[in-house]
Amino acid sequence: MMKPLLAALATLALAGGGALAHHGWGSYDASKPITVDGTILTSKYENPHATITVKAPDKVWTVTLAPTSRMINRGATRDMVAVGKTVSAYGYASTVEKDEMRAERITVDGKTVEMR
Repeated sequence: MMKPLLAALATLALAGGGALAHHGWGSYDASKPITVDGTILTSKYENPHATITVKAPDKVWTVTLAPTSRMINRGATRDMVAVGKTVSAYGYASTVEKDEMRAERITVDGKTVEMR
């Protein structure tokens, strides 16, 4: 009786950990859209979300993109968000993390891709 209970608790703990690690979209101010334009300084093309840092005229922004599977399906390859590319990211600033935003869409080399 004790082994099934321990197995069930372990499964719940492991499943809950991923949910706790993933941030919700409620921490972004959708009432005030912003556009960040600049050069990509770093690029992490991995799950749960790809991220880039962008050197804008005023500061360096961390831009949260979509999961890689969605980006691939919509034509946003790793090469599209490579270091050195110029990007325009439209989305919402974080209300929690300073200088971080969630992109709704990005434009690179004249190609616009929806992230959501």
